[in-house]
Amino acid sequence: MGRSPARRTGTRGGGRRGSARAVPVLLALGVVLVTTGAAVAYWRDARPPVTDDQVADVADALDAAGTPTASAGASASPSAKPSASPSSSPSAIAVPATGPGAFVTARADGTTVGTGGRVRRYKVLVEEGIDVRPSAAAAEVAGVLADRRGWTRDGATSFRLVGTGSYDFVVKIATPGTVDRICGAAGLRTRGEVNCSVGTDVVVNLKRWVLGSPEFDGPIHEYRALIVNHEVGHRIGHGHETCPGAGRPAPAMMQQIKGLKGCVANAWPYDRDGAYLGGPAVP
Repeated sequence: MGRSPARRTGTRGGGRRGSARAVPVLLALGVVLVTTGAAVAYWRDARPPVTDDQVADVADALDAAGTPTASAGASASPSAKPSASPSSSPSAIAVPATGPGAFVTARADGTTVGTGGRVRRYKVLVEEGIDVRPSAAAAEVAGVLADRRGWTRDGATSFRLVGTGSYDFVVKIATPGTVDRICGAAGLRTRGEVNCSVGTDVVVNLKRWVLGSPEFDGPIHEYRALIVNHEVGHRIGHGHETCPGAGRPAPAMMQQIKGLKGCVANAWPYDRDGAYLGGPAVP
């Protein structure tokens, strides 16, 4: 909407008197702006942070057998350290607190990656109104699943990105508030901070997609690969694993958000030579 034109007084010299009157108004406005800024800064700095233990507790409630309940025993995909990625920059993507809760489904041509006989059909959805294009998100997820270090290396699994019809799982990228609503409906407390799995949905918090987590020492696109590989690993039947030894790569199925236990952060289930980067199963 355009601004209404300023009214002029009918008195001579009215412009000068109007300027004089404007001084206290501008000063008052300045005080309000400064006070508001200070209040926002105080809220940002004084609100209680989410601790590693809290995030780990949420993680415990996010993954159990791919169908989380309100009790502990499930986990979210770990989250990673802020860093730039080839496809996007954290500073270029806004992270609104919440969104409309409606999603756009990425288009797909039905291409299958992998040679395994078990084809897993999946969709990629992005919440409306955020600075992530569905096509770009789908390309990144598809790239992770097609990588030679990913789950197709098991020789049994293939993946097909679809836009319609039946599917095995859905990857949803959503604002923190929407994640809280979706996960909260299943009894999970994500506190605007982490991802969750609800039934066949992998719900990815936009904050984690953009900013990552300080627990993961690597670039943001590697952290995104960890989200995808960890959650998809559950979808195809893998449980949690732990560190196989100091200095070795942490398994993709390890809850790395709880600490690396001497291992090195890693996003992939296999190495480039096809060796499985696993560890002891977590009871």
